[in-house]
Amino acid sequence: MTPTTMKRAATRAPKATPERVMRKYELAVVPPYRLDLTVSALRRLSTNIVDLFTPEGVYMRALAVADALVVVRVRQAAKAHALSVAIEGDARNDAAVLRLVGRMLGADVDLGKFYRRVASVPWLAPLVKRMRGVKPPRYPSLWEACVNAVVFQQISVHAASTVMHRLTMSLGRSLQADDVPIPLYLFPDPESVRRATDHRLRTAGLSVNKIATLRRVAEALLSGALDASALERCTSPDAAAMLRQIKGIGPWTATIILLRGLGRLDVFPANDSSVANNVASVAGSKPLDVSQLVNRLGSQRGMLYFHLLLASLDARAEIGRASFDTRPRDPPA
Repeated sequence: MTPTTMKRAATRAPKATPERVMRKYELAVVPPYRLDLTVSALRRLSTNIVDLFTPEGVYMRALAVADALVVVRVRQAAKAHALSVAIEGDARNDAAVLRLVGRMLGADVDLGKFYRRVASVPWLAPLVKRMRGVKPPRYPSLWEACVNAVVFQQISVHAASTVMHRLTMSLGRSLQADDVPIPLYLFPDPESVRRATDHRLRTAGLSVNKIATLRRVAEALLSGALDASALERCTSPDAAAMLRQIKGIGPWTATIILLRGLGRLDVFPANDSSVANNVASVAGSKPLDVSQLVNRLGSQRGMLYFHLLLASLDARAEIGRASFDTRPRDPPA
């Protein structure tokens, strides 16, 4: 697949059309805020080729908004309580892009209640203090949330990330930004999965059951039987029930979709084996009742999931890890 090139008009093409000029905006955030932690929770592993994090601490992502292609670059602004957002590409929908980026990176989420409730939990408070500033990330679309949730069913983070990598390279459109040494990938859309052959999807590492589930989700979204705005209007239990009407989406998958796709912090994947392992890793031998803690956290219980994920990523040295290396290589001997 040949990457599409997006030139930086400000320095390379003075006569470029206005759509190619990089526009810069400031996006307010509710403090405390840390971009590196939030991006780490969003992408999971640095092998993610859709959500990139540069050695300079810039989050990069290619997005299609209202059929317009843009590349966004987000950095923690020197000014407190703000993110600096640069948008390159089609300029028609910058306001919508900014809203989407803010939602993806949890810019307006206030976690004061969560911080107060975990402060007296001996095994959890040190982790929360260390990860202070992470906000709950969200995928930009319900489709992307569903695909990730289905792919991550019952396999390790590493294995699922490998499948996502192969699936994205196989079906996603790539483009090349001239200041990044690797391609950026648009996340594959529902139509691309619906059209792909079973052989192509199996080659990416998807099981027969997961292929069938993703096809059902794609059909539901394309036909309007599953609609993000309708889910947004529902309570979390009702939204989960709607998702579970699709064969292959069970309680765990529906919870992850709500948490990572709709930003519903009032849900928590209690029966997740990786969550249980992460709890044991953080808490050690301390006696604990996770269900009691979840009830105590109330409407922000989903933040426990993200903190346990970050604890696991921290152990892998994955937090804030760059997606690529720009250091000069030694010449061959």
